[in-house]
Amino acid sequence: MPAITHEAEPAKLRLAVIGSGNMARRFLKQLPDSRRCVLRAIGDRDPGQARVLADEVGHLCEGDLICGTEDEVLTSDEVDAVYIATVHTTHAQLAMRAIAAGKHVLCEKPLTVNHVEAMAVVDAAQHAGVRLVEAIMFRFHPQMAAVRELVRSGAVGEVRHIDAGFAFYVPSDPKAATIVTPDLIIPDAGGLEGRLFDPHLAGGGILDVGCYPVSMVRAVAGAAAGVDFLEPVSLTADGSLSGDGVDEWAIAQLTFGNGVTASVRTGVRMVDNNTVQIVGSRGTIELLDPWALSPSPRVVVRRVGHEPEERAFPAPGAYALQMDAFAESVDGPEPEQVSNADSLGNAATLDRWRAAIGVRYPFERDDAVIPTVSALPLRVPAAAPGGDRAGTGRIEGLDKPLSRIVMGCDHQPDLLTASALFDHYVSLGGNVFETAHFYLDGQAERQLGRWIAARGIRDDVVVIGKGGHAPDCTPEAVSRQLVESLERQGTDHLDIYLLHRDNEDIPAGEFVDVLNQHADAGLVRVFGGSNWSVRRVAEADAWARANGKRGFSMLSNYFGLAEPDDLPWPGCLDVCDAESMRWLTERQLPLFAWSARSRNFFERADPADLSDEVLVRCFYGPENFERKRRAEKLARDHGVSPSAIAMAYVLHQPFPTFALYGPKRLDESRAAFRAVEIDLSPEQVAWLRGDQS
Repeated sequence: MPAITHEAEPAKLRLAVIGSGNMARRFLKQLPDSRRCVLRAIGDRDPGQARVLADEVGHLCEGDLICGTEDEVLTSDEVDAVYIATVHTTHAQLAMRAIAAGKHVLCEKPLTVNHVEAMAVVDAAQHAGVRLVEAIMFRFHPQMAAVRELVRSGAVGEVRHIDAGFAFYVPSDPKAATIVTPDLIIPDAGGLEGRLFDPHLAGGGILDVGCYPVSMVRAVAGAAAGVDFLEPVSLTADGSLSGDGVDEWAIAQLTFGNGVTASVRTGVRMVDNNTVQIVGSRGTIELLDPWALSPSPRVVVRRVGHEPEERAFPAPGAYALQMDAFAESVDGPEPEQVSNADSLGNAATLDRWRAAIGVRYPFERDDAVIPTVSALPLRVPAAAPGGDRAGTGRIEGLDKPLSRIVMGCDHQPDLLTASALFDHYVSLGGNVFETAHFYLDGQAERQLGRWIAARGIRDDVVVIGKGGHAPDCTPEAVSRQLVESLERQGTDHLDIYLLHRDNEDIPAGEFVDVLNQHADAGLVRVFGGSNWSVRRVAEADAWARANGKRGFSMLSNYFGLAEPDDLPWPGCLDVCDAESMRWLTERQLPLFAWSARSRNFFERADPADLSDEVLVRCFYGPENFERKRRAEKLARDHGVSPSAIAMAYVLHQPFPTFALYGPKRLDESRAAFRAVEIDLSPEQVAWLRGDQS
């Protein structure tokens, strides 16, 4: 008789709860129903409060319960993962600290206050190899899976519209003890008045509970399209703000790319029925209890020609289901209920909703001192034993090494976004920032200057400034704009100054003369030209030699693996032609190649997609699509993105090169820095370009 074997029970995840308020208590109430998690620790800024909660729930712990400060718990070897149950404004900092300590993170909704912080937390978790999950609990209940399947299967025909609301009424009397919804009274509401109406704590309904209906409609619209979620292509909104600028109630209308529309409502001074209705071409699906999830929530399906069908979904509490899905994902793929990409999309939509009604918290404004997302000092990578960091180059006349991946500062809409992107770039090893008097009407320079001052790293970075954009491309305009750029940035010099455009009606020597004056005055260290032809650079250098002056130290034109039929902006020049490349090779003049990713051609371009007019006009052609195919092959071989291969191509030229890119997301920076790790042979470079079959 064969031996009977029993499959071992999976080890339970040792969980720490960070925070000791009502959210932590609600979560822990369902811990006994979890198959995969065990309570190991409770942490709080006030360890005394952690002990109070521990006394209440100590019976849930196997062994002695660890209590202490947040950091004591986060760094404990007895803890595998943490559940963050604190106020929104602390989510990002605590998650970053937990990730740095190697802990998996289940973070209460909303994941962070805004999309910028969400990007940073997701990037940190993915880079550290730990699991990060947003605890948006209704998504983990079987009711949600059933609704998605009903939509996917066409049970009510084609989905036309989704209506979702989650709101409650907080009395204005701070002594009141109840929060009222149509069918639910939540006792002991003391303290919520302060938090929910405090802009410094990210108060209001949109973040507190509006994240639920937004998550719902994105998921249902996605199910209608056969994907996990969709992002709205348009969003309009209305609402009412408190005197402190916190949203008391808000309504938004969303439209998705598949034609589905949605209405979402939220508020902390508004009563709603707190249901969800999905309207299809042949019926409706109504969720009577989508958010609170009673022991047996009900869904009513009404279809043309059929009697209404009511379905119940008895199941363990959604928090327990959420715990188990999180624990299982630690050793496997992301939980299918909520991916990091889904959480990022939700955060971006919440940002749009807030922006549409004018909600911007004080700590997000451009006049605020914005710390790193972790609130820890910015980490600047140390130099290698030889003195330079990996992936750096040198420019004669500058005493600092320059990262060969250069960050363009023309895509950051505000200081909050810029700070996160700049911090991330520096943490990866970058130290060269390219800006211009022309960018964002001066706002780009102000943001860069404020960030550098806040971080105190002016001596650690290299700043490229540009002036003389058409039509103000004269020596006099350059002098005026240089002074303005210095004032905007709050600095006394720029490391590199480039003429943004050329004006061939003016002899090149006149530009050389004025740039030498500013270099002699210490306002710039070295200078060069952007969008200058090699012929005009040669003319400028000839004048400099003949008159005992400094010439151009670099050129910054378009150069990339995708060769352009046109360039995005008037007055721009490229150096992709064979003659220019020979000239650069002979002179060994450093090239700062702007748009080194070719407007992300190697990720986005598709012959069937003509939606981006600029990309089509500049780069669509059989030769470039063949280069894209070859870049994709090398990308698979190297385990990187095709854009990283395109940037590596720029860095593997027979003349000194630096690759400029303008990121809008943190993952774009990670992909860019992979380029310095790629070693391409001369044969591969030629093959990418198409010189070899």
